[in-house]
Amino acid sequence: MPFEDFMLLAVRAFEVAGVGVLVVGSIAALGVALREARRGAPAFAVFRRGLGRAILLGLELLIVADIVLTITIDPTAENAITLGIIVLVRTFLSFSLEIELDGVVPWRRAAVEAQRAEQATPVDRR
Repeated sequence: MPFEDFMLLAVRAFEVAGVGVLVVGSIAALGVALREARRGAPAFAVFRRGLGRAILLGLELLIVADIVLTITIDPTAENAITLGIIVLVRTFLSFSLEIELDGVVPWRRAAVEAQRAEQATPVDRR
């Protein structure tokens, strides 16, 4: 099998995996949300979080496909610029989703989690 054919196969595999994650993750998020709704929990928040996670993972796989395609199959300046724009848009979308899901920018997540853990742990005052 020639190298380009193998790389095209790899690109298609990543694209299928990315779309598969989006579809299966969305359905799974809906299922979890429906289960939570039957329990009386706030289903919308659960669905939104699950859907956001599916989108993030699907976008990552689609970015891999775009990178492999641009680097190995058609490495022209125009395709590299197009890839750069796609990666910027997807990165911005991923960044926005992470902030929306976690409620904090990624570089502050550890500090916020530590603060939440500290507040949740009872203080031993003797």
